[in-house]
This record gives sequence, structure tokens and C-alpha cells, in this order.
Amino acid sequence: MSRKSNLAKSTLILSIGTFLPKLASFITLPILTGYLTKKEYGTYDLITVLVSLLLPQLTLQIKSAAFRFLLDVRDNPEKQKEIVSNIFIVTLPVSVVALIVLFFLLPGSTIVRLFICFYYLADILVNTIRQISRGIGKNLPYSISAVISALGKMIFAVLLISIFKLGLLGAVVALGIGSFLSMIYISIHIKILKFINFKYINKNTIKEMLTYSWPVVPNEMSLWVMSLSDRLIITSVFGVEMEAVLAAATKIPSLINLAQSALGLAWQENASITVKDKDSSEYYSDMFRVMINLQAGVYSSVVAAAPILFKILIKGDYGEAYFQIPFLCLGIFFSGLASFIGGIYVGYKKTKSIGFTSIGAAVINILVDILLVRYIGLYAASISTLISYFALFVFRIVNVQTFVKVKLDLKLILVLFSIMILELILCYQQTLICNLINVVLALFIMLVFNKQLLTGGIKTAKKLLNKNIST
Repeated sequence: MSRKSNLAKSTLILSIGTFLPKLASFITLPILTGYLTKKEYGTYDLITVLVSLLLPQLTLQIKSAAFRFLLDVRDNPEKQKEIVSNIFIVTLPVSVVALIVLFFLLPGSTIVRLFICFYYLADILVNTIRQISRGIGKNLPYSISAVISALGKMIFAVLLISIFKLGLLGAVVALGIGSFLSMIYISIHIKILKFINFKYINKNTIKEMLTYSWPVVPNEMSLWVMSLSDRLIITSVFGVEMEAVLAAATKIPSLINLAQSALGLAWQENASITVKDKDSSEYYSDMFRVMINLQAGVYSSVVAAAPILFKILIKGDYGEAYFQIPFLCLGIFFSGLASFIGGIYVGYKKTKSIGFTSIGAAVINILVDILLVRYIGLYAASISTLISYFALFVFRIVNVQTFVKVKLDLKLILVLFSIMILELILCYQQTLICNLINVVLALFIMLVFNKQLLTGGIKTAKKLLNKNIST
């Protein structure tokens, strides 16, 4: 199977684990914004952001080493056991101690704090096992576990929030149950226990993996800063109600992340396998052109659909959120391009470059946010996000040239960026004619600039479907 075909196959499989969970979260969104108070929803949003960022840092992001190190030993069962065993010997004790401390630091009732800790532990374990699943080449269980988690959270959110009226407690319980069910499924499916044997504990292996993974900590912390600092600054200046408005504003732009997530995960694997190929530079350059076309198409589609999606998905008094959407969408566009370069870093195990470039972007985010928040209010958060992700992309595309040449089609970039800026302006007009023009522009970018990609994707999907039917 060719590199592009393998990338397309992996992307399609991983899309299951990104699209359906995102769909479930959008179905749940009206329930959260409709039944929780602004204060409760703001708190809920902070909990969900923190869970993906807090514990992984305390374990020095060793779960990120699971995928990369296992990828190199897929034909060596003994080495797989060594890597997995050493990952858990670090992750489990650190997580338990951290959660005991966290329990006493968290505000709120005892029962809410207990379920927050339960959710945090289930989430860190399931995400570690998912990385192991990817590392040993089992992408389908990875995706299915993500779907189980999302469906569990959605179903129990409906029951506990809208029917039993448990408010924030119900929301937290739903999060914990979803992650726990997902963990049980993937643990059984990949038979995680067969990989764990304490006789394989090796200090040198732990040291080697931590040497790879610790630079990911400043990267994740920097992304945490870019994600959470906006919320904290807005909360400190305007209160948690305004933070809830910002949280609502991020929901529609996160659709762009939907396309980025599956492709980004598949690209990490593809880029890592391609590192030793003689034509890796040409391949990365070609894939960058494909990536920017796809990212522009997704951005255009989301911006064109924003007026309708906002009315359907956002309930309650969140009108101010709409005006943040175009800036946030453009920011996530540049985030996707930066992640593409990040995939090359992972392939070459240049995790220090990932961390350093992210730190620079985070500093820019905070400075812009602080400087502008008193003058332009909520816009400071969305504009600082855009500027910081643009800076992150520039940092990485320049830095990556030091070890592999990735050529840029400047003419293509200029044309696409000009159209995207026009769409941003039209989105703010909120008129029918402007919205229709955006729809036409979105179709133009998606169908013309991504024609080859769409054709290849359809062919790959047909081959997979025919293969499954025949078997």
C-alpha cells in the first residue's frame, strides 16, 4: 500500500473516533447550555479543559512516548511488553498521588470533587491505553473507544442533567462514566494486561522514553496556556458568565479540529514511517500542499455554515459569541498547519523543537491578550488565539527547514489566504447575500482545490468497503 493510501486509510479509520464524538458533543451542547446556569457551564468547561492538560504533564507526557516507541517495535512482542510495562509503572503511581492532592485542593462539595477525580483518573488511563493501541497498529479500537466515551457522556448527560436535574454534579458524573466505559472496552479489546509484566521494568527504558516525552510537557503546557489563559483572563476581568460566552464561541470553530484531529493522528504515523525514505523531503512538501488545501476547505465550510449552526447549537443568551467565531476559525486553521509540522517533528523525534516553538506562541498569546482585553473585551481572546497560532506556524515552518526541506507554494498560500480573509469579512455582515457568497466560496475551495484529494478519498473508501464486504 502506498504512503498516501496508507494515510487515507488511517485517516478514515481515525475519523470514526473524531467525527462521532464531536457529533455527540454537539448534540449534548444544547442540553448543557440550556439546563446549566452560566456559572455551572463555565465551571464544566474549565473541568473538561483541565482534564486533558493537568495529569499528562505530571507524568511528563510519557503516554506520548507509547505511540512513537511502539511504532518502531511492532514486530517485537517482548520489546512491546517492556515499553508498555514501563509506561504504566510511571503513569499509575504519579496519577494516584496527584489526584489525592487534587481532591483537597478542588472547590465544591465532597461528592463533586470525588467524581471529578474519578473522571480524571479514568481519562488519563484510557488515553494512555489509546496511545498504546495506536502504537501497536490498532487504530480501529482507538476510534471505537472514543465513540463509546462520547456516547456514554451524551446519554448520561441527558439522563442526569435534563431528566434528573442534577446540574453540575450530573455533568461531571456523565464525564466519568463515559471515560470509564471507554477504558474497559479498549483494555479488553487489545488485551492490555498481556503487555504488562513487572519483570520488564527497566530504568534505562524509562529514562529513554522520558527523554523523548518531557519536551512535550512545555508544548502541552503552552497549548494549555493558549487554550486556558484566554478563559482565565476573561474570567478575571469580566466574570465567569463572560467566560461561558467565550466557551460557547469555541464550539463551532472546533469543527475544524474535527478534520485536523483524524488527519493529524494519521499523519504522525505516516510521517514517522517515512523518515527513512530517500524522498521524504519531496513527500512532506507534497503533503503540505494537500494539507493547506484541505484546511482551507474545512475553514471555508465552517465559516459558511456558522450562521445556521449558531442558531441550532447555541441556546440561551450567547449572542456575543457569534462575532468571535471567524477569528477563532482562522486561528485553528493555522493551528492545523502547525500540527502538520509537528507531525514531522514526531517522526524525527525532535520533541524539543515542538516544546520551544509552542512556548514562544504561548508567550505571544498571553501578551496580546493582556494588552488588548481592557480595550476590545472578548475580542482580545479570539484575536490573541489567531496571532499566537499564526506565530506558531511561522516558527515551525522556519525551524523544520534545519533538518528537512519542506517547500512552500507561496502563490497557493496567498490565493487561499485572500479568499479566507474575504470570507471572514462577509461572515460579520450577517446578511443573506453575504452568507450565500460564503457558501459559494466554500464549495469552490473544497471542490476545486481539493479535487484530487476528494477523488482519492472516495476511491480508498470504496476499496475498503469492497474489501470488508468480500470478507
